[in-house]
Amino acid sequence: MLLESADAFGGDLAQYRGELLIHCYRMLGTLDEAEDAVQEAFARAWKGRQTFQRSISFRAWLYRIATNVCLNAIEVRQRDRVVIDPYPDHLWSGIAEPGAGPEARYDAHESISLAFLTVLQLLPPRQRAVLLLRDVLTFRATEVAALLDMSVAAVNSAHQRARATLRGSYRSPANSSNPGNLLKRYVRVWEAADVAGLVALLREDAVLTMPPKPMVTGAGQIGNFIGKAIFTIAPMRLLAAQANGSPAFAAYTRERGSNRFVPFALLVISTDGRQITQIDAFADPRVLARFELPAELAG
Repeated sequence: MLLESADAFGGDLAQYRGELLIHCYRMLGTLDEAEDAVQEAFARAWKGRQTFQRSISFRAWLYRIATNVCLNAIEVRQRDRVVIDPYPDHLWSGIAEPGAGPEARYDAHESISLAFLTVLQLLPPRQRAVLLLRDVLTFRATEVAALLDMSVAAVNSAHQRARATLRGSYRSPANSSNPGNLLKRYVRVWEAADVAGLVALLREDAVLTMPPKPMVTGAGQIGNFIGKAIFTIAPMRLLAAQANGSPAFAAYTRERGSNRFVPFALLVISTDGRQITQIDAFADPRVLARFELPAELAG
């Protein structure tokens, strides 16, 4: 690979932008931060292009830079800040991660899910980086040690601790039947403001997240909260969307004094095929804008 030409180097960087953006998103939890991290990583790569050593691949070199940018970003932001925002599927689809293969512990779909990302944010940053590089991107322990300036023993120790945390806090989705009918029923009960019907669709240990508000746990508690805080606002309409490789719906609420329905929140749904296990609700207008939603729906 020739790094002398600015145009050639820029082209080399561009081919890895998509997968590095996904990696930084997994590390940081928000798309805005991930985009900033990739931009910073590319700036560092350009500035230090003459330091590239062909003893490692160009791709591994970029992952080294991007991962360290993320670790620095986590260090300087609020230490107790755990925020996850959704990733539109139209930005994610088609991005290849050549290093991931049959030996990956978590496939591309699962490793971008909100449930997986939420648990990732509980890990200390270096453990998070090790787990992603080993179990998602399938770098070898010796490679990760070189990328993160750690000993192989330290990498293996961090990897074991990270896996132990995930075993205690994260449940991989089981193979299940197509949840299409379940999602159709979800739309019906939501648009009908049917609390009892909604509760019936939720697994008993279901979770509702509404960043940055507190999490609500339990089918009954979720039904009670939505019934009082959401279903009383106004009639709603749901429009299908896709986020983080999961089904999602844009919830529209009727504008006061008109028949127009305007965007209210994005609802990302996780299921086990039979019941809904998690609803992640996002009302931030900046988040909704990424999904290229219609400005309004007819009444």
